[in-house]
Amino acid sequence: MNRIFPSALKGFASVGLVAGALVAGSTQAAAATSINLSYNGAPDPDKNAVHVFATNLKELVEEKTDGELVLELYPNSMLGEEEDRMEQTMNTPTLNVASFAGVSPLVEEIFVSAIPFLFADFEAARTFFDEGEYWNEVEAALRERAGVEMLAVVEEGGFLAFTNNQKPITHPDDFEGLRFRAMDPSQVALYESFGASGTPIPWTEVYMALRTGVADGQMNPPMYIILGSLYEVQDYLTLANIQYSNQFLVGNAEMMEGWDDVTREAFLDAVAEANRNAREHNEAKVEERIAFLEEQGMEVIRPSEDDIAAFRNVGQPAYLEWLRERGIDQRWVDLALEDAGMTELLD
Repeated sequence: MNRIFPSALKGFASVGLVAGALVAGSTQAAAATSINLSYNGAPDPDKNAVHVFATNLKELVEEKTDGELVLELYPNSMLGEEEDRMEQTMNTPTLNVASFAGVSPLVEEIFVSAIPFLFADFEAARTFFDEGEYWNEVEAALRERAGVEMLAVVEEGGFLAFTNNQKPITHPDDFEGLRFRAMDPSQVALYESFGASGTPIPWTEVYMALRTGVADGQMNPPMYIILGSLYEVQDYLTLANIQYSNQFLVGNAEMMEGWDDVTREAFLDAVAEANRNAREHNEAKVEERIAFLEEQGMEVIRPSEDDIAAFRNVGQPAYLEWLRERGIDQRWVDLALEDAGMTELLD
């Protein structure tokens, strides 16, 4: 302070600066905005990749906005099931990590991104969602129809694997007569194409449904099988890698439009960095998680190339027919295929 003010004004300036600092501090504290971020699964970084993403996002958002935005985390579906949380995102200044069950009632065309065997590996899937024209169209549709911003595609633990407690599954024929938990209508269609039945069951009820025999099996990445302790009620794990396993960070568009440009840019930078970190963490853990499930007594089945081809030969045409039955315009399918580098599908 002596370097700024003449000595005669030192005392007065000191008082003024202290008072000013207190006012500034109070203003900054008052300006801090608390935002709810809800998602599925337990707050356990060893079991829940979405929680890893959420905690890292919280840290980065608060750091990059200098505390202007503060995220409050609500794991374990504490704020409701998928459609409840999406309704909150539409109507209040909140963030949400939604699954297909949350987004699809608003943008049914999102089911196109789950065409079986659309992606060969993580890199292909990430390029599709980060750079593709199809996904740009999905983002625009969600914004226009619901006032919700699609902010990131969050990996939830790898590619989807089948589990069940009846018999090893190596081929589509092995599904005959089994009952499977489905996350959404697209999974019901897929199970039915293999000869099984599918029943939509919320994630929070999956363990009990498998334990009591309401369902014989389910489909999830290894991470979710561990997260839900499903290895306690499932004996067989089939690594068919049929679909890329992802969820979606979404946010209220009006909330984001109310931020100034600096805050918005800082927030989006935090989202991008958190997603890169989560992807790196997730991919490094996949084989470790499979090994853990094997240690817990699950029999791990890795289908041969011929068996994978059989899954593709049955699953792709059935899924495409289901998309047509839903009335999804072929334009969306064509865009997705082009972005995925696929000239044709089995039909």
